[in-house]
Amino acid sequence: MNDMIDIRVLAALEPISTFSPSRLRELLDYCHVENIGMDADLFQNESLAGQSVYLVRGALELVYADGNKVIIRADSEWARHPIGKRQPKISSAKALSNIQLLRVDDDLLDQMVTWDQFAGHDDVKPQTDKVSSEAAVRRLLNSGMFSAESLHNGPFAHLPPANIGKLLNRVEAIAVWDKDVIIREGEEGDYYYLIESGRARVTRLVGGANLVLAELKPGDVFGEEALISDTKRNATVIMRSNGVLLRLKKQDFLDLMKEPLLHRINFEEAVRKVDQGAVWLDVRHPPEYRYDKLSGAINVPLNDIRNAIGVLSKSTVYIAYCQSGRRSAAAAFILAQAGYDIYVLENGLWSVPKAQQ
Repeated sequence: MNDMIDIRVLAALEPISTFSPSRLRELLDYCHVENIGMDADLFQNESLAGQSVYLVRGALELVYADGNKVIIRADSEWARHPIGKRQPKISSAKALSNIQLLRVDDDLLDQMVTWDQFAGHDDVKPQTDKVSSEAAVRRLLNSGMFSAESLHNGPFAHLPPANIGKLLNRVEAIAVWDKDVIIREGEEGDYYYLIESGRARVTRLVGGANLVLAELKPGDVFGEEALISDTKRNATVIMRSNGVLLRLKKQDFLDLMKEPLLHRINFEEAVRKVDQGAVWLDVRHPPEYRYDKLSGAINVPLNDIRNAIGVLSKSTVYIAYCQSGRRSAAAAFILAQAGYDIYVLENGLWSVPKAQQ
């Protein structure tokens, strides 16, 4: 959190002023404050591209490409709006005093505004089960699942705006209790789950004993692997406390979330990306990988993919593959939710020419 700016400053800016106090506090963690001395040329070394930049202290002179000049002061109406948005191109920006700028990522800000505006739509009425439906959309939007962090790096970061209203209409909020079995290993996949509150444990039966695979907390998601790969559940999920889960039916998940997050490419496109520095990610079992891996590939089996989050570099582009494309789609979805730049090899190794294998 930035100690130099408080929510009263944010509340005076547009379109940020529409946010609730809790939303403003969230956004504060993503604001970058920059102090600049008098006479400095503001954007000589750093452009406005991809950012909303506000003047929050001092005064500056803008010179536009068409020759017009304007002086903006922090207490003026102009300063309530991002510098340079929907205006002629700025050729220079000179600080007339010591000034302070506030920068916010354009995509994140637009996502937050979009989700918040959907909360006011009369036709958005999410399904509920054992949870009060009054003001349900607002409650969901204020939950951790729709926080700035989730919208920036989480499962909703790549959700197309056209799907937001549909998702809010179709998501179910269900109350759950300690020791409830949410998913059982070997059963058919039916829902995609997001933990709004509470804790859960993931286990798998190995050699007659239940092996603990993961501990889940608010903000975590589960259940996607069986839905994407169209296979049976490969683990059991049991609640470790009372809580609230959000869930989407299988078809809603596939329609609204799966495909927008998956980027599929053919073998020729994949090879070009590898030549440019991308890395093959083989998600099959180690014996399969050793038998016919692609040159330069690293192996992270699908059942271990969650453990690779934080270990794999987010500065690297990955191309996931398996035999057919099913397992790699599931792995890619999990990594993409976590903010990785990852592609799926369409039809897996079945699409690779024999001479290349």
